[in-house]
Amino acid sequence: MPPQRFTIVWFRRDLRISDHPALHSALATGWPVLPVFIGSPEEPFTPGAASRWWLQASLRRLDESLRAKGSRLIVRRGPAAKALADLAHECGARQVFCHRVDEPAALRAERRVEEELRAHGIALEKSPGNLLFEPGTLRTSAGGAFQVFTPFWRALWNRRGELRQPLAPPRAIPSPATWPVSLDIRELELEPKIDWAAGLRAAWTPGEDTARRQLRAFTRSALPAYDADRDRTDRDGTSRLSPHLHFGEISAVQAWHAALGQPGAEAWLRQLAWREFAYHLLAERPQSLTEPLNAQFRDFPWRRNRNRLTAWQKGQTGYPMVDAGMRQLWATGWMHNRARLIVASFLVKHLLLPWQDGAAWFLETLVDADLANNNTMGWQWVAGCGADAAPYFRVFNPVLQGEKFDPNGSYVRRWVPELAKLPAQWIHQPWNAPPQLLAEASVRLGETYPRPLVDHAQARQAALAAYEEMKRARSAPL
Repeated sequence: MPPQRFTIVWFRRDLRISDHPALHSALATGWPVLPVFIGSPEEPFTPGAASRWWLQASLRRLDESLRAKGSRLIVRRGPAAKALADLAHECGARQVFCHRVDEPAALRAERRVEEELRAHGIALEKSPGNLLFEPGTLRTSAGGAFQVFTPFWRALWNRRGELRQPLAPPRAIPSPATWPVSLDIRELELEPKIDWAAGLRAAWTPGEDTARRQLRAFTRSALPAYDADRDRTDRDGTSRLSPHLHFGEISAVQAWHAALGQPGAEAWLRQLAWREFAYHLLAERPQSLTEPLNAQFRDFPWRRNRNRLTAWQKGQTGYPMVDAGMRQLWATGWMHNRARLIVASFLVKHLLLPWQDGAAWFLETLVDADLANNNTMGWQWVAGCGADAAPYFRVFNPVLQGEKFDPNGSYVRRWVPELAKLPAQWIHQPWNAPPQLLAEASVRLGETYPRPLVDHAQARQAALAAYEEMKRARSAPL
């Protein structure tokens, strides 16, 4: 390459060109910009097959966006520290710009990159990650980390005036006369090894353009009724922005400002704050990805059972609301949030299987596989061992949950079609339906649809007994 100075923008969990502070800072240097993505095993942004599929598609969209601005995406294979140092040496770059990713493995990788670049006289310039406030900047009056959501939300809301405005996309990106060598995106081998992506392709179009359209459509149509509709699995009442936020195709700042001041916005902004809360907790307790925040639950008497775990994964538990959620997940890489709560509660409190097993399956199959929201927050909240958690003795009844949040059975009929002919009165409890009605609906329990794995009342008593056993184990003298 000719003797010319460059800057590098290291794209990580920020696959967009609008509201991109790191890109904005690189452009401010006045030097040509080299956008780069490093496929790096030590920075596992994409723990499962579904999110790897999303990443590959999103990288293609990012490359298209960059080319429209006169640039392109350079793709290299990691480790990230060596790949970035090599690229900087090739092109004479003295600065690398990036955004933080607030996850333990990503932060470790970032430190290695910083040390390697510094050894070569290259600066790593870091901008805040895809949060509203950096972890550690929202504290209790005593200076500690928040453990309960409501005061966290209050602190965030009181500081909302400090949030920056979104940055406009660049008009053009100055580029080098000669480009360094790049891998093809397909060479990162992100495509799932089993051909299950047809449902993902039918359900989603990754990329920044889609994210912005989705945000615009949601704030104009569904936002006013969000608080009333967000728990209804039979309605299109959620934003469906979670994978776009996860991959940084849209920023939390963009999402916040798009909704702020709109009718019904506060309920949805609280959900953004729950996402924020999860990341702040993870920063304080990185071990929470695999260990319970409530240490008492280390002694919980989980009952490992491979057959029951498999039945849950495949949506064959015999409880239609649970099975509908699990089948939606497998087909589309996403599940309605209310359904996530129901299926998670069923795993840990009806089947007494460890929450870590459920969290691992979600990370494999979700396109929005987010460590903070999935492990530190969601699964631990349901299991009763997390911060601000649901009490363990709160055991969701999947029949009542179905009748409340899918009253006409539309959600079940879509994802459990073998029950489609059952009337709403029985669709959430087919085992109680009159035999003649089952025959008319072509439902043969144990053949076309499984009988329940467990009885709800008995499972609830077993869960409460296990909880008491755990408490006795913790209080027993050494």
